[in-house]
Amino acid sequence: MKERIFPIRMLLLDVDGVLTDGRIIYDSNGIESKFFNVKDGCGIKMLQRAGIAVGIISGRGSRVVENRAAELGITHVYQNSLDKLAPYREILEKTGLRDHQVAYMGDDVVDLPLLSRVGFSAAPADAVSEVRSRVHFVTNNAGGWGAVREVCDLLLKEQGAWESVAARYFLS
Repeated sequence: MKERIFPIRMLLLDVDGVLTDGRIIYDSNGIESKFFNVKDGCGIKMLQRAGIAVGIISGRGSRVVENRAAELGITHVYQNSLDKLAPYREILEKTGLRDHQVAYMGDDVVDLPLLSRVGFSAAPADAVSEVRSRVHFVTNNAGGWGAVREVCDLLLKEQGAWESVAARYFLS
């Protein structure tokens, strides 16, 4: 596991079913809502402080996702991407990263082509079985319930960055 995780310099995330629990809520005016987990956001910020970039590749498009990404300082945001390899290739070109330096977390079959290409792949506990059986790591938590935080913490700990990034929270 450490050999796969050590070179990771970017974590890419699906949204529905990974950053959220997969539910899409529309009010009577057609306004969409999603629920994001604050712990996932904290994990993302800690990764960024450790120098690991974070990006989003989602099959759907949503203003809510744009807002959450902006709040977390995520600049690589690709929506309406059912072919997730196209934006992935663009990200590699822009950043100069290679497959072994990228991690991706997805939960459904549309994520499989990307999950099979990256250096480290992960899925939430409630991902479809076809995904869970093909990734390097399956979280204990379901999507939208801290699964992303588990992956962030794993990356930080396996790379030896946890202590320096989390030190400010552990007052003596």
